[in-house]
Amino acid sequence: METNSYTIKNAAKIMGIPTSTIRYYDKERLLPFVERLESGYQIFTENDLAALRIIDCLKKTGMKKYR
Repeated sequence: METNSYTIKNAAKIMGIPTSTIRYYDKERLLPFVERLESGYQIFTENDLAALRIIDCLKKTGMKKYR
């Protein structure tokens, strides 16, 4: 089964959000499942994009992260 993979730039374009937003989500540890290559580049799959959609949806509802 072949899966599509995307760079952070492609993922941001598909999602309609800036790459800085995805980097912020990563910094806040909301994306621990995203694969990283040895070079440090993140590779996003369709499942990762689905998770980003959920995060984006929660953000739009006003959900906040509490520590």
